[in-house]
Amino acid sequence: MFDKIPAELPFESIYFPPFFFTVVLGFVCASLVGKLLNLLGASKFFWHPGLAFLVLWVLMSSLLGLTVIPP
Repeated sequence: MFDKIPAELPFESIYFPPFFFTVVLGFVCASLVGKLLNLLGASKFFWHPGLAFLVLWVLMSSLLGLTVIPP
């Protein structure tokens, strides 16, 4: 049952945990959503843009981890 979930993923002879790629892809998705919010002018409604980006990063990483890349 647990044989299908890899414990480590090799990349250029370096082993990474799957959670690393989840966090990196979450950062990329949060950056894209942040740029989209800036283009649409919706970022002016955030009290603290840095905290809003951090929340987006955690949200995107969680969504990717639960749906696309299970740990």
